[in-house]
Amino acid sequence: MPNPKRRHSATRRDKRRTHDKAIVPQLTKCSNCGTAVIYHRVCPDCGYYRGELAVEI
Repeated sequence: MPNPKRRHSATRRDKRRTHDKAIVPQLTKCSNCGTAVIYHRVCPDCGYYRGELAVEI
């Protein structure tokens, strides 16, 4: 396999790594019980999603 002839610059390396970052999940309050819930997920405490019972807990 061919190998690089010259070293890549730090700028080129950093441009490649711009998308490799950790993201913090967005949280919202449950409309039923008020606990913190990740967006578009059923509330783990009460089982409600968008004001309707989704899972019996």
